Amino acid sequence: MDGSSRAFDIAAHEARLRTDGYTIIEDFIDAGMVAAARAALAPHLGSHLGRNSFEGLTTERVYTLVARGQVFERLTEEARLLALLDRFLQPGYLLTASQAICIYPGEAAQQVHFDDGFYRQPRPRPSISLSLIGAIDAFTAANGATEVIPGSHLWSSAEVTALTPERAEALLRPVIMPAGAALIFQGALMHRGGANRSAAPRLAYTNQYCEPWGRTQENFYLGIPREMAAAMSPRLQTLLGYEIWPPFMGQVTASHPRKALEPGWVAPVAKAAASTDG
Repeated sequence: MDGSSRAFDIAAHEARLRTDGYTIIEDFIDAGMVAAARAALAPHLGSHLGRNSFEGLTTERVYTLVARGQVFERLTEEARLLALLDRFLQPGYLLTASQAICIYPGEAAQQVHFDDGFYRQPRPRPSISLSLIGAIDAFTAANGATEVIPGSHLWSSAEVTALTPERAEALLRPVIMPAGAALIFQGALMHRGGANRSAAPRLAYTNQYCEPWGRTQENFYLGIPREMAAAMSPRLQTLLGYEIWPPFMGQVTASHPRKALEPGWVAPVAKAAASTDG
């Protein structure tokens, strides 16, 4: 995808994810893909700021990003990323969130959190999701770079609860990376979006992936029209949930969910209702 000849050391990335809770793929996409992502986002930016301090009152988010252009479809199923996810999540894992994030000048730092915190299983535990944040603009210490607490994915629930703002400030480290790079991290890693003290916006995209049994943050069945999902690759359809997780999770009235993407498909319940009405 990026045209780089540099070998991808998946074992090294896996080791960093297990030890530190995060890793960086410096050459995730090339300059052409960065430009394509920026161009595809341009029509969607400039009208909606966040509704609360977590979304960011001076931050703009574009949800259901995977369906906003083919460039985002490609980013979502990038081969090196999926190979890395294969080492942490069970087969059939899902895309749980897909969005762009534009942090404008003057935005305050986000509250420290971890991405799979809405799954209520007590910590320490294996992460239930993994996240990617890709830089469209370079991440700097001044423009709102993501900040992480290395090793915090291993913390217990008690350690998370005991984290004070003062200790968090001492432990947080900004992730400095160039445009085109991607940060991949465990869903249990403590992190936040940094404050933008620069004079320019900081644009990025993020995809999150969860275990196949987990409820997804975004409901892509409703968010992405069936005809659009039908035109996507089989791998992407699986990530969106159009697959069975054995033995039968995800079935649609006892049929494979991908049948719902076939032309002319009508839900069996609707067929039965029409027959009865007739």
